[in-house]
Amino acid sequence: MDDAVLAGLREIAAREGRALEDVVAEALQSYVAAHRTRPRSEVLAHLEASIDEHGELYRRLAE
Repeated sequence: MDDAVLAGLREIAAREGRALEDVVAEALQSYVAAHRTRPRSEVLAHLEASIDEHGELYRRLAE
């Protein structure tokens, strides 16, 4: 791990009175969540176009 990143994590842990491991775990959880829940914009654009074009068909199929 980069020394500057580790120093920053230690500073946060000290300032918040938390264990370094807890700060690292929280940072990693946030990173994973941010990358897991963000679909690519072009995928969303294709989905929206497909719904615009075929929305009625999708509604009928869902019944």
